[in-house]
Amino acid sequence: MGNGSCGSGGNGYPSDCEVTQGLRERSESRNNVGQRSYAWRANLERAAGIKLLLLDVDGVLTDSSIIYLPDGVETKAFSTKDGLGIRLLQKAGVEVGIITARRSEVVQRRAENLGITLLYQGAGAKREVYEKIIADLGLTPEQVAYMGDDWLDLPVMTRVGLAAAVADAVLEVCQIAHYVTSSPGGRGAVREVCDLIIEAHGKRDELLAQYLDYER
Repeated sequence: MGNGSCGSGGNGYPSDCEVTQGLRERSESRNNVGQRSYAWRANLERAAGIKLLLLDVDGVLTDSSIIYLPDGVETKAFSTKDGLGIRLLQKAGVEVGIITARRSEVVQRRAENLGITLLYQGAGAKREVYEKIIADLGLTPEQVAYMGDDWLDLPVMTRVGLAAAVADAVLEVCQIAHYVTSSPGGRGAVREVCDLIIEAHGKRDELLAQYLDYER
């Protein structure tokens, strides 16, 4: 056909043309996998100057679920992808901290496991904690990224160089965020922001090389 489309085989089976076209479309789809979004590319410049990533816990490092065991102990589930992303970001020279309004022993243990020393729990007034952190570290707001999901995060998100929201954040948070992840909280959203900052710092290939065996 002159318009480049394929006609049906006429017997209930695809024609040779339709098979070829389908294979071509699948190939093009595979080639597009891994391409960065416009939002990702648009935020590389912001991310390049980041020296500190601050994270909320519930709804960001977790899926916002809180589980109480029979003995009353509170527990949470964390993503191993997020954990590796944080470690990689630290290797890239960017510090990571946590500001959360709630208190939890399991968060303390997770922070220790990831080597996070900037841990502030029971922080109802997150803006005050944020301002203390950047003053203590001698950072400017443009050098800080913050990732949140709900209204409690807004006072900090409106004052940082890179504000990120998880995919399932509330509307108001998504509206003011510079970058909204494709993954929901507790399911790789933090890893996505870590990867963004790592790429913006030009460290991706260097870090990836440590996991590849080039001699094979």
